[in-house]
Formats: sequence, C-alpha cells, structure tokens
Amino acid sequence: MTDSPTEVSGLPSWLYPAGFWVGVALLGLAVLFPDLAAVGVAWIGAVPVLAALWVAVATWNKDRRLSVAALLALAGLVTVFFVKQLI
Repeated sequence: MTDSPTEVSGLPSWLYPAGFWVGVALLGLAVLFPDLAAVGVAWIGAVPVLAALWVAVATWNKDRRLSVAALLALAGLVTVFFVKQLI
C-alpha cells in the first residue's frame, strides 16, 4: 500500500469495508430477529458520519483543510437533521 494521496486520503482503507460488513451482518440477523433491522439501518447511516469524524480528528495536524471540510459536512448533516424536524 502506498501513502499517495487519493480521494480517501484521510480514511484508513479498512473503515468503509468494515462498516459495510457490520451493517450487512446486522441486516442479515434482522431476518431472524426483526428488532435488529432498525439497528442495521442506523448503522449503515452512521458509517459516513463516523468516517467524517475520523477524518476531522485524525487529519487535523496533517491537513487542516480536509479536517475543516469534514467538519463542514458534519455541520450540514446536523443542519438537515434539525431542519427536517421543523418541517
């Protein structure tokens, strides 16, 4: 593996695949235990949020612009969540 910057330069290569497969396992278990369906769906939605948090914290000293962009993305998600509650 190289350290060359890519569009996922702030993320470790294992983060999205691990988050995806945990979600798939939860949704698969939801076939037997239907109460887990909401947890699985919430987990799938939480993976990008966790990734943005990871980038914001892990790259703060290396690439401040990337960290600020991740924080702005999170602020946008929070704004959408609260505005949706008002509608």
